[in-house]
Amino acid sequence: MSQAPLAITMGDPAGIGPEIVAKSWAVRALRSLPQFALVGDPAAVRRVWSGPVEAIDDLDEAAAVFDRALPVLAVGDAGPVTPGAPEVGGAKAALQALERSIALVRSGAARALVTGPVSKAQLYGIGFNHPGQTEFVAERCGIAAEDAVMMLAGPSLRVVPITVHVPLAQVPSLLSVELIVAKGRATALGLTRDFGIAAPRLAFAGLNPHAGEGGAIGREEIDILAPAIAQLRDEGIDATGPFPADTLFHARARAGYDAVLCCYHDQALVPIKTLHFDEGVNITLGLPIVRTSPDHGTAFGIAGRDEAHPGAMIAAIALAGQAADRRARA
Repeated sequence: MSQAPLAITMGDPAGIGPEIVAKSWAVRALRSLPQFALVGDPAAVRRVWSGPVEAIDDLDEAAAVFDRALPVLAVGDAGPVTPGAPEVGGAKAALQALERSIALVRSGAARALVTGPVSKAQLYGIGFNHPGQTEFVAERCGIAAEDAVMMLAGPSLRVVPITVHVPLAQVPSLLSVELIVAKGRATALGLTRDFGIAAPRLAFAGLNPHAGEGGAIGREEIDILAPAIAQLRDEGIDATGPFPADTLFHARARAGYDAVLCCYHDQALVPIKTLHFDEGVNITLGLPIVRTSPDHGTAFGIAGRDEAHPGAMIAAIALAGQAADRRARA
């Protein structure tokens, strides 16, 4: 497939992003990872890793460097950042790396984007006004935020939260037939385009305990979820539910669907993080580019201690390469 490398943003340089990218490079052959380059401050990597690092001026140089050193496209001078102690300079460097990486992927210089973990609190301090990196990437790609779907994927489970970073008390008022149908369509398309599943099977979790118990403890399943699922079926999408959430995530249930759409953030993220904490990948569906991210945060508490597990970053790199290859073949 395309020889263009993946672009990986370093995330906040005071977090574990530089370390887990470096550790991923160290097992590149063992894990059959595609070529990639870190976009960010080379000094941030050297502070936390003693392995080979080589600064490059252009992504075209990554292929020649990749076998002997971690190639780093120098973008953003974070300054004298201390691991575990986030500062404004690091947030600015993280945002510069993200901006540059999106442009590289959109231009074709990189074939997929993998984003390192950032501190939204630090970004908000420099004027960042998006709920997260997903919405920022969508905007830069010309996609409305509501059309970008966050999926968390692991070896045995894929979940999509229909509502994401909102207070739990607001969830019932935010659910609508239109929103659920839009998320279902995007999920089905993403499963085909990025995962190679020809006929995706979608399951939907109910909002209320026992999926409302026939309306006895909530009508959202009857008035909102069921009509949306019926519309998706009318469009030819294999959609089932709504099911009680407490019965959806055991092994036999997981064998019956390719992804489950959940009504709110924790309904989706608790099971995926319980099953695949060190392997979970955040992939954004509905974008014109491939974008993945490890499903964890900056972990400032362990940054610089050589304790960060690279499993989720390794999985994010592998999935990004696989999805990019599938899109190229299509």
